[in-house]
Amino acid sequence: MVEKSLMLTNKTRAAVIGSGFGGLAVAIRLQASGFPTVVFEQRDQFGGRAYVYRDRGFTFDAGPTLIAAPHCLRELFTWAGKSLDDYVELIPVQPFYRVLWDDGYRFDYSNDAAAVAEQILAKSPGDLAGYEKFLRYSEEVFREAYEKLAHKPFLNWSSMMAVAPQMIRLKAYRSVYSIVAKHIADHHLRQLFSFHPLLVGGNPFTTTSIYTLIHCLERKWGVFFPKGGTGALVQAMVRLFKELGGEIRLSTKVTRVSTANGRVTGVSTPDSTESFDLVVSNADVMHTYNRLLADEAGLNRMRTSLRRMTHSMSLFLIYFGTRIQYPNLLHHNVIFGPRYRGLLKDVFSRGRLADDFSLYLHAPTRSDPALAPAGCDAWYALSPVPHLGKLVIDWSSEAPRYAERILEYLEHRYMPELRRNIVTQRIFTPVDFQTELNAHLGSAFSLQPTLTQSAYFRVHNRDAKIKGLYFVGAGTHPGAGIPGVVSSAKATAGLIMEDFASALGPAASAYS
Repeated sequence: MVEKSLMLTNKTRAAVIGSGFGGLAVAIRLQASGFPTVVFEQRDQFGGRAYVYRDRGFTFDAGPTLIAAPHCLRELFTWAGKSLDDYVELIPVQPFYRVLWDDGYRFDYSNDAAAVAEQILAKSPGDLAGYEKFLRYSEEVFREAYEKLAHKPFLNWSSMMAVAPQMIRLKAYRSVYSIVAKHIADHHLRQLFSFHPLLVGGNPFTTTSIYTLIHCLERKWGVFFPKGGTGALVQAMVRLFKELGGEIRLSTKVTRVSTANGRVTGVSTPDSTESFDLVVSNADVMHTYNRLLADEAGLNRMRTSLRRMTHSMSLFLIYFGTRIQYPNLLHHNVIFGPRYRGLLKDVFSRGRLADDFSLYLHAPTRSDPALAPAGCDAWYALSPVPHLGKLVIDWSSEAPRYAERILEYLEHRYMPELRRNIVTQRIFTPVDFQTELNAHLGSAFSLQPTLTQSAYFRVHNRDAKIKGLYFVGAGTHPGAGIPGVVSSAKATAGLIMEDFASALGPAASAYS
């Protein structure tokens, strides 16, 4: 933690574009370290993708819905001299997920080792030993890739080569699914233990096996949900930032990052241009380079490189409230349709809106009933769909039809008389990701987490051409998901401390 006495001498001003988890986390670290920091948010609420909708007594988190590594948030608050528990309550969720298949099979997945083993034995006795080997592999990847490297920036080739032997030994060149399939034979269990990359925008069949660490991460720390919803966690971070003296401007769109002589000089909004010594972008990386830095000819090579990279799928979301409850469903439900590999090919490769779908169904009222009126349930259903670069359709006309198909499926399989009991409903499409969040091609998670788009090969936390320009969030190292973007904030803040050590003085050496 940086002492208050060190914070009074620094006058280096920082601008943070976007108030997502990455933007708020880096803003807290900078403000706590003595940098006067202003966060610019174009929407009318804080949180970026973690927007909150309210209607008829229902509260819906629009984006992230689970906390899988609370230690990174606790560390953030500790860095600022505070305790997370004084700001928000994290409720443990057990089981983590109820996983359901069209053929009627069900698995309640958690970090209860005995319960998981019992279900594996009942389904496929021969796979228990294989699962235990997979778990040990996941634990080793977690130690090497998450604990040691997630908060370390990869800015040059030598930094990548330094870890290459370990990555080769851990078979980072293989996919998550191939590693799972190496250890587990049953097709249901293969899907169960390989779906995690979808939570960060990756295809299990192409995402580097390093992302098997998510399995260990959940087993180690559990899965949590903030009381009051994810929006309550966002508000806790905003409150902390403001208590530290930070400033947030809502409904203020940054239209340009201004530069001179190869370094950042400030940011422009529709109403003004303001001087800053450094800028951290939590905006979409393509939007930042293509729009906010459009006048920088020296970045043309970077823009070309980004255009060649592959972006994550998009999402189709339905937020709805019901006047009745469905106790057969848990807080987090993963529903697999009849196809796995084929459906993912439709989403990631073929660019086809399939007739079938797999869904994530979120029921936050299982953990916090106050998010809906008494006797009611709040929900959101998420369907992975191709991004706008692969699927060209008129979502304004297709969205109601697709929503109806999803609701009809849920009613037929899991939620009797669903449609007649819906009180409120809202839809969010790939076009909304593009227009509301400036997401390139309507991608929901920025760059896909493939091996050649990870670490050094991802957008760097610090730009190599423009001094004073930095990145946090899903598009930079280490990647998407709350643990990923909060870790990116730690990595980026560390670089800023190094770069502005003379302005920060003794506080620079206190950063860790």
